[in-house]
Amino acid sequence: MSKYRYPLLVFLGGACFGILSTVVKIAYASGIDRAGVSSGQFFFGLLFLLPFALRAWPRTMRARQVLGLLAAGIPTGCTTLFYYHALESVSASLAVVLLFQYILLALLLETVVHRAVPSKKKLLAVLLLLPGSVLASGVLTGAPLAADAKGIFYGLLSALSYAVTLFLNGTVGRGVPSVCKAAVMSSGGALLTFFVLPPTFLLDGQAFLQVLPCGLVLGVLGVTLPPLLFAIGIPHTGVGLAGILTSSELVIAMLSAHFILGEPVTLTAWLGILMIFIGIVVGNR
Repeated sequence: MSKYRYPLLVFLGGACFGILSTVVKIAYASGIDRAGVSSGQFFFGLLFLLPFALRAWPRTMRARQVLGLLAAGIPTGCTTLFYYHALESVSASLAVVLLFQYILLALLLETVVHRAVPSKKKLLAVLLLLPGSVLASGVLTGAPLAADAKGIFYGLLSALSYAVTLFLNGTVGRGVPSVCKAAVMSSGGALLTFFVLPPTFLLDGQAFLQVLPCGLVLGVLGVTLPPLLFAIGIPHTGVGLAGILTSSELVIAMLSAHFILGEPVTLTAWLGILMIFIGIVVGNR
């Protein structure tokens, strides 16, 4: 069982992200704008995470380490900003497919940095996961795609920044308590997000109460749990396998949209979900 402990944590981190899209749709339907969703997610997530980090804060932690972890957290904020930007000009299904190119990018990043040829099982997993993500997203069975070069560019940037996020989780902050590492890196993402999309809801009592319910859920599932789970698991799994394991995000996104929002899932999408699960199992054997 210990063999699967760290892969399971990374898998669960990806699954947490998968629920976010459903919560975001509920938030938008209630009238919360993009700034409220994005900044609210980081604000409430850090509200949960920071107290635990402060209790575990090591006395030997240096300012240089903190600054390094803050910088390493910036790609987390970039992923959110780029992805939401892409959604303004491409369809949701195409945006998901573009984001999921992080699986291949994470594997390439690990190959280049560590100068290690990917194993056959990882390559086989990618060959299952990428087509599976296309089928599961519904991009082949939905309405004609609405896309432009700008939207595709930002979608691919979100994939790159997510791959970098996974890589940094596995390489920086070794020896730092996981909860402290997660809190500081999330703070780096928050600083960028607050700069681009200021948390103005904090200055308006009515807006604060409007953001509060969805903000709490988005914060826990988007900022508190995934960085913590990644900080614990990715140093042991490596970024290549982490890219495979976090593909649980799309599966959970599809299932939560189906069971919570009542969105239909076609037979083709179920086939894609099955391919993703098989890819995860193959990659982790």
